[in-house]
Amino acid sequence: MVVEHSVTEVVLFCVLIIVCLWCDLHAHQADKPVSARNAAIWSCIWVGLALVFAGYIGYSFGSEQVQLFLTGYLLEKSLSVDNLFVIMAIFSSFAVKDAFQHRVLYYGVLGALVLRLIFVAAGSSLVAMFGPYALASFGIFVLWTAWKMWQSMHSGEKEEIVDYSEHWAVRYTKRFIPVHNQLSGHDFFVKAPDTTGKLIWKATPLFLCLFVVEVSDVMFAFDSVPAIIAVTHDPFLVYTSNVFAILGLRSMYFLLAAGKRYLRHLEKSVVIILAYIGVKMLLDVVGIVHISPLISLGVVIGLLAIGILASLLPEKSAK
Repeated sequence: MVVEHSVTEVVLFCVLIIVCLWCDLHAHQADKPVSARNAAIWSCIWVGLALVFAGYIGYSFGSEQVQLFLTGYLLEKSLSVDNLFVIMAIFSSFAVKDAFQHRVLYYGVLGALVLRLIFVAAGSSLVAMFGPYALASFGIFVLWTAWKMWQSMHSGEKEEIVDYSEHWAVRYTKRFIPVHNQLSGHDFFVKAPDTTGKLIWKATPLFLCLFVVEVSDVMFAFDSVPAIIAVTHDPFLVYTSNVFAILGLRSMYFLLAAGKRYLRHLEKSVVIILAYIGVKMLLDVVGIVHISPLISLGVVIGLLAIGILASLLPEKSAK
């Protein structure tokens, strides 16, 4: 059943999201890592807002509509868990410091809100056109990044990139737009000389990282948007459930990132999860097997639990 929603309701929803995003940006203006406590507080805020909105839906349109909204919200949340680890892989690939990650994800969410609106409007047609090819290439990227993270762990040191001129993203992108070879703080664009010495605007590697994060959201929208459309055809419920789930995704990511900093074995679990996600995407593309979101969520939670428990065990003293 599709319920008519007034322009006023749509405008109020947009105003709510804009105000919350402004508060989030104001609370994280400084370039510093997001603490576990801060991430936990914001996770509760976003979940609380989603539940308040669900209460409004139930009060205004009845129990059936609120059930559809919550189903879409929980479905998007579960499907987004894989994206948490892919984002971690992207940051690792670009060697993005913890202090700049919130800025990238903040603007990544703004782009995701627009892209999800396009997906909801287009339905599943985009999946039929580009889905299999895009998912295959991204699955390979995830597997490659898992391997690089595994190598980095065993080398005993984290690679810090200063010159990005040989980075895969820079080498490919500079064919189309001017790209700066070095980071410039948290800036996405910087004025730098070209080959003739003239100052021009160039994209920084941080902007390329943001672009790949946006692409990752598109990859996962191939699965999640059609899944929610199968639950309800009401565009308002599909989009709002997507939005609330996406808004809470960043805080969940920073909880995971904070845990990885303090739990010594959690990174190993992350690498295994990335390998699992990459293999799962490729198996789905070639049609060998489709792993359900529930099974996938169970695998991810189980691997995370193993990493956390292993980290809490006392280290064996060297003899």
